[in-house]
Amino acid sequence: MGSRAAEQREEARRLAAQLTSEGVLNVALTWVDNAGITRVKAVPVQRFAAAAERGVGMSPVFDVFTSDDDITESEHVGGPDGDLRLFPDLDRVVVLAAQPGWAWAPVDRYDQLGRPHPACQRQFARRMVERAAAAGLQLRMGFETEWVVTRAPAGHGPAADGADEALDYPCAGPAYGMTRVVELSDYLRDITEALGVQGLDVLQLHPEYAPGQFEVSTAPADPVRAADDVVLVRETVRAVSARHGLRASFAPSFVAGQVGNGCHLHLGLYRDGASLHRTPGAEWGLAPDAVAFLGGLVSALPALLAIGCPSPASYLRLQPSSWAGVYQCWGVENREAALRLITGAPDDPDGGHAEVKTFDAAANPYLAVGTVIAAGLHGIESAAQLPAPQTGDPGVLGVRERARRGIVRLPATLTEAADRLEKSAPLHEAMGEVLHGAVLAVRRAEEAHFAESEAEEIAAATRWRW
Repeated sequence: MGSRAAEQREEARRLAAQLTSEGVLNVALTWVDNAGITRVKAVPVQRFAAAAERGVGMSPVFDVFTSDDDITESEHVGGPDGDLRLFPDLDRVVVLAAQPGWAWAPVDRYDQLGRPHPACQRQFARRMVERAAAAGLQLRMGFETEWVVTRAPAGHGPAADGADEALDYPCAGPAYGMTRVVELSDYLRDITEALGVQGLDVLQLHPEYAPGQFEVSTAPADPVRAADDVVLVRETVRAVSARHGLRASFAPSFVAGQVGNGCHLHLGLYRDGASLHRTPGAEWGLAPDAVAFLGGLVSALPALLAIGCPSPASYLRLQPSSWAGVYQCWGVENREAALRLITGAPDDPDGGHAEVKTFDAAANPYLAVGTVIAAGLHGIESAAQLPAPQTGDPGVLGVRERARRGIVRLPATLTEAADRLEKSAPLHEAMGEVLHGAVLAVRRAEEAHFAESEAEEIAAATRWRW
């Protein structure tokens, strides 16, 4: 701990002085728990250097918090005992454009002796990046963030969050319609400006399908940075919304029966700086390691669903023929396939990549990127192959035709997905006993909590949790 503190002391002091000069009073230190909730401890800027040197205390029990703030337990985590230290990543400190006087930094979690906490999701993601690098692979990832915005009722109290809540959308007009952009042009401008000021490169911003729904995509980055970025995107959208008298929801199912909010994960594979999606003469343009990586990913999709779709509300969104990717298949530019191969512009040497369409914003993004890498590396180790690509919508095919083509429905409930995660030896090995067990404990608790709930009740109860 001493050497770590010494290395960071001067940089932390320099950063604290810089933040003070920019009018920052508080720094939000965030991590994402296994239910996908961004948790926070904040320190005054004059305490930031001390926090970077010695960490900030927190209980390990947050690893078994559920989305509704109940506390479960696993074999290794639970109860009131123990303490961890939160260490801000000094390379990721950002002054928040939409929260005057505030800065933000993601944290890594250690025990009091300076050892990495075995359930720290951010360090798990970093370990998987390092494992890929040891195999000679580099990955670039990016997320699409979807959200629904409504006018915020006074108080945001329990009455506003209940099943009888009257949802007041600030924009009307058709899906993807320019009408929505015109009606909320100041709001969308401020989102773009805030993200840009914070160093995030916005690729696209547009209306989506459901009422009041929008999407923003940011540029790909190293996987850990991509996970940091999507946390920062969500909280920035939330802050800008509040300043406009609006309220943003990233919940998988905002209204039961409507198209929900996804959070698609895009990934590109590289070796020695060269894209493995641009191999001349190769089928689909994929180098052998890219085929094996993506083959491992397709094979692991049922277990990965428990990571990327972690709430019972997620399975209200995962409906056939809604571009959510509910079948265990892949396709070239097929938006109904769970894994979409994106070919990109022919003259763009880095244009090709893949997209996991099933994931939503209830997922912990560090777990998402880490488990996807683990599944892909297992595919390389086992020489996995891709099945034949699917064209069209599997949902319109009959049961016999899907069976003939080998198209299988992905888990339709969190219980099924958690069962598959529990039995996944590659993901268990990659995550480790403590993290794997804590994730499963949270999934089982979420299942039990909503076991008797109707779809409308699940959507209403989770609408404002993410």
